[in-house]
Amino acid sequence: MGLTKQYLRYVASAVFGVIGSQKANIAYVTLRGGERGRYVAVAACEQVFIWDIRKGEKVLILQGQKHEVTFLCPSPDGIHISAVTIIHYDRLGARLVTGSKDTDVIVWDIINECGLYRLRGHKDIITEALFLQDKNLLVTSSKDSFVKWWDLDTQHCFKTMVGHRSEVWGMVLLNQENRLLTGSADSELRAWDIHYLQEEKAEGEPKVKRGKTLLDGDDDDEEKEEGVDESPEERILSYKKAGSILREARDRVVSLTTDTRAKVVACHGNNSVLELFTVLSEEEVKKKMMKKLKKLLLLTLLQLTVWADCLSCTGGELKVALLLQNNTIETYSLKTSDKTPTANKTARVTLGGHRTDVRTLAFSSDNLAILSASGDTVKVWNRSTLQVIRTMACDYALCSLFVPGDRQIIVGTKSGKLQIFELASGSLLETVDAHDGALWSLCLAPDQRGIVTGSADKTVKFWEFELIKDQETGQKRLTVKHTRTLQLEEDVLCVKFSPDHRLLAVSLLDCTVKIFYTDTLKVHAEVLHLVFVAQDSMLIATGSADRNVKIWGLDFGDCHRSMFAHDDSVMFLQFVPKTHLFFTAGKDRKIKHWDADKFEHIQTLEGHHREVWCLTISPSGDHIVSSSHDKSLRLWERTREPIILAEEREMEREAEFEESMAKGDVPVVPGETQGEVAPAGKKTVETVKAAERIMEALELYNEETRKMEELKFACENAGKEVETLFSNPAFYICPSRYVLDVIKKVRSSELEISLLVLPFPYVPKLLKLFSSYIRQGLEVELVCRCLFFLLKIHFGQISSNQMLLSVIDELRTNTLSKVHEIRDVMGFNSAALQFLQREMESKEDVMFFADATGQMEKKKKRRRKSERAILTIN
Repeated sequence: MGLTKQYLRYVASAVFGVIGSQKANIAYVTLRGGERGRYVAVAACEQVFIWDIRKGEKVLILQGQKHEVTFLCPSPDGIHISAVTIIHYDRLGARLVTGSKDTDVIVWDIINECGLYRLRGHKDIITEALFLQDKNLLVTSSKDSFVKWWDLDTQHCFKTMVGHRSEVWGMVLLNQENRLLTGSADSELRAWDIHYLQEEKAEGEPKVKRGKTLLDGDDDDEEKEEGVDESPEERILSYKKAGSILREARDRVVSLTTDTRAKVVACHGNNSVLELFTVLSEEEVKKKMMKKLKKLLLLTLLQLTVWADCLSCTGGELKVALLLQNNTIETYSLKTSDKTPTANKTARVTLGGHRTDVRTLAFSSDNLAILSASGDTVKVWNRSTLQVIRTMACDYALCSLFVPGDRQIIVGTKSGKLQIFELASGSLLETVDAHDGALWSLCLAPDQRGIVTGSADKTVKFWEFELIKDQETGQKRLTVKHTRTLQLEEDVLCVKFSPDHRLLAVSLLDCTVKIFYTDTLKVHAEVLHLVFVAQDSMLIATGSADRNVKIWGLDFGDCHRSMFAHDDSVMFLQFVPKTHLFFTAGKDRKIKHWDADKFEHIQTLEGHHREVWCLTISPSGDHIVSSSHDKSLRLWERTREPIILAEEREMEREAEFEESMAKGDVPVVPGETQGEVAPAGKKTVETVKAAERIMEALELYNEETRKMEELKFACENAGKEVETLFSNPAFYICPSRYVLDVIKKVRSSELEISLLVLPFPYVPKLLKLFSSYIRQGLEVELVCRCLFFLLKIHFGQISSNQMLLSVIDELRTNTLSKVHEIRDVMGFNSAALQFLQREMESKEDVMFFADATGQMEKKKKRRRKSERAILTIN
């Protein structure tokens, strides 16, 4: 019996090199005990980094799972961070609203950790969603050019603003939510006055919001004043355009944001200008109009601004945090009270990453240092701490390696030069004009005495290391000496030595790989494939833009196997040292592990969120580092855990199945057509498993109940007492409590969809159990939540079932009494806590922090009148 080949699993170890992802915004946050304006939160692929701007250090990492963070929003208390797509909290921090590329808006319950409902109506990507503080209303904007107002009591859209000619990219609420400022794809910012009509009614008149209405404009105010009947949507609010502002920039608005007091508006587009506006009160507007004062402040940045956030501080100081497109964070401060406000740069975070994409990576011979080079810099990292050891300016780097001894590095550039750096001093020792075209590939000779280079000038050149005396310092330094040149017919994309130094493989632009004898440079074999080459002394592996990987034998140049490797171009390929295992990187964001002997796919490493450009494997084979267009460098580590290929394939199939379900439609409530409102969750593998666990628990409950009745009947006939013993060991408690425990273990965010998946034949038994739970006072809140959801989705079938009428009647009676009882207890506890607060304040003559903060805010509002305005909206 032969032995089975064992593979060891590689797992993600760390993410480094990325300061902030461009896909998500930047937000000021407050850590416990920290000062305001010192810390900012940025997304870093699937993680969230908290940076200390003053020290330029990363102080906290919020670990994510698989999906990329696309939006950040600090909660009202300024401590926690939540990351979804477009997201905002309500005033109390109890609800979230999110919007995404699927055009849906979802309102979430933070306390129960579940979705409340899904609002549908927009036809393109949601760009902003805002709660109105003291009203149960929501306003959303989208790329479909519409701004929609939603009544969250009835969960429908009651008004649509159609005054934009192009996509609406951002909006903010100003003047105690009585003015809406919107930004679109043109250079105009539009201001809208909002009038809440219900507030204008008499106190005794009922304030009723009624059903969905037609979309119309705002030109019926005169009819209302004359007593004409109002259209349904106008019973809530009306709007009219108050004016517009022409921005300095002529491109689209990327985002609009305000400071915490909504007194300063920051707006930026796709260019290098950030525009700041001050919002004036009515009294200030009159004064400024009399003086015809209108000022605009421009912050011109060196790089393109991706996101911005503002924070007002004491003394009229405004702090602005910018996340730039070149993987950099910058902060500015200015005095809004100055006659001519000037922005001063206060901090810049740059050390932790490259400004452009990393195109080449290399490991040192001792496995301890990592080299990464991009379009302007080359960095050397400590693998253990992931800290930058050296940063050196270079030309656009395409390939690199450590010189034997790890004291120098060599970088091949797009201009065809070889740049030699010394690590100890971080200085450039020499620049060699090696080729007339881009230097695409660089390979160290197996005897470690020299290198070979391949270029777009259709040549392969051989170089030897040499020590020469530096004329300036008088010390010996390293250089390279050109020894031989191999002229070819096409551009050279990749060159590789065989480990025994006998053969040299050269990949050409004409989709061929030629293999030469190293000593005579005569052709040994020729194969048809393109791009990257990796080899040992017996095999050669090639990867190409055709998404395939081919394994070749070096004896005869025959193709052993062609495998479909990636869903997009293969960008890099490398063998694990001293093995026939190799890794490939592709534009499909994946890294794959292969066996060249058995032609098997071993493992897929997922984590990057953009194209993977290159990777490097440590000499020991224990570590892999990869770089991507998402600006991140990722470290992967080999564990001692063996991989069972059958289980690996099963896990991949489950992941594909779950992904396909996530892309599917939201489950439709039976008997209802798809409309504006839908369930917030989606069917997943976890919800299906949870529904199966509930069904299994109900079946066990039925079985045990039947056995108990049979036992009871037998004991009564025999004149004996019934023993409360269960045949199933799961029932160490009574069967009905077991079902409740199973329901309690379902995640709150998955509970509704799990019940939606549950077949109706299980519902009647579940309703009877709910009645007993409520009667006993067991988990009344959870049971009511499940009960109301089941009644909603199965109302037709339940109401038509005569057997369930008595159960529903009992549920109605018991539920009302228990809910009233719980409400009374909560009211009593709330009143008791308020009484204790008053007693403590009167005895100790102290004020609680929340109340003191509120009074301080009132004092600050009185001082704001002296602040100078920068913008007037007519």
